[in-house]
Amino acid sequence: MRGAAGGANLLALRSHNTALVLDLLRTAGAEGISRLELAERTGLTPQAVSKITARLRGEGLATEAGRRASTGGKPRTVLRLVPGAGHALGVHLDRDELRAVLVDLDGTVVAERRAPLDLGAGAETVLAGVARAAEELAGEAHPASAAEGPRPTRGGLATTPALLGGLPTLLGLGVALPGPLDHGRGVLHRVTGFPEWDGFPLRDALERRLGVPVVVDKDTNAAALGLAIRDGGGAGGSFAYLHLGTGLGAGLVFGGGVHRGARTGAGEFGHQVLQLDGPPCTCGARGCVEALCLAAVARGDLAEAARVLGTGAANLAGLLDIDQVLLGGRTVAAAPEAFVHGVAAVLDARARREGGHDGAVPVRLAPGGTRAVAEGAAQLLLAPLFGRGDGG
Repeated sequence: MRGAAGGANLLALRSHNTALVLDLLRTAGAEGISRLELAERTGLTPQAVSKITARLRGEGLATEAGRRASTGGKPRTVLRLVPGAGHALGVHLDRDELRAVLVDLDGTVVAERRAPLDLGAGAETVLAGVARAAEELAGEAHPASAAEGPRPTRGGLATTPALLGGLPTLLGLGVALPGPLDHGRGVLHRVTGFPEWDGFPLRDALERRLGVPVVVDKDTNAAALGLAIRDGGGAGGSFAYLHLGTGLGAGLVFGGGVHRGARTGAGEFGHQVLQLDGPPCTCGARGCVEALCLAAVARGDLAEAARVLGTGAANLAGLLDIDQVLLGGRTVAAAPEAFVHGVAAVLDARARREGGHDGAVPVRLAPGGTRAVAEGAAQLLLAPLFGRGDGG
């Protein structure tokens, strides 16, 4: 829960109130924000804000950013977030590639790794690849570690407590990959095309190996979370993020938050059937939008691929009445204009048939490019810290 109001001076809500303050410090940027402004925008008392900001300064999360002229009395001291005070790792496991990023508290990517991956090579091979990328990037999250001496390690990574409990540099690791999966327990189901992963406890396996907190989610949900947090990403509204890469799925955002569904299975967009008795899909059904779309891409018929994708998007827009459609993924990134224009044309045609006065649902290219999923995976750790969702 977040917003301009809603702060409560209760010990049980200390983390909630701290998240409100941290989020305002982050959005204020380098210019900073005064304690009085923090109190006004959170609804907390000035005394509560002073206690929280004193704690954040003591933990290295906030620092003074100068003084601002006051309309009366002495100039106000303004505070700002220290982006480098914490980092999160985000890993995107695609069917054929691993992409990992290290981001600071602002969500800025400070380092990146990319490597080939065979998701069907077995759990040990995949876990080793994640650990290798995480170990390389985690070293960049602890620039002072050499001077401080060795940290206790487990599986090659420094073990770290919760960020606000002791200000470790590394919060943990977010992992995003194709679904379906159980986000709450971090357990994979029958990943489309890779049924051997069914029931594998990925979160627990990585936590044992790396010794840091791990959050697991679908690639589309992670990207949607990152987009909801970005400026102009639809915070407070609704959108569908359609990801077309080696597969096809959707991340759904309502009211600025990711909708995962009762069993965390929402967004299996690629497996809606468009053509009864159509070509077989890797999910076991026939005529799925994913199978039809990827077949058109393989033939080099991008206009048909965009038309199929647009038909699925129109079905989704008709069911959910969303504000906008955002397109992303490696296949879209290779021909963005073809897909944006093609999908928009289908939605425009639907709007004309229905006679809607507000026009068609807008279709846009999602910001973030091909690393949007990895950045979103890092936000699975960062977002809860700032009260921006239940990433974990």
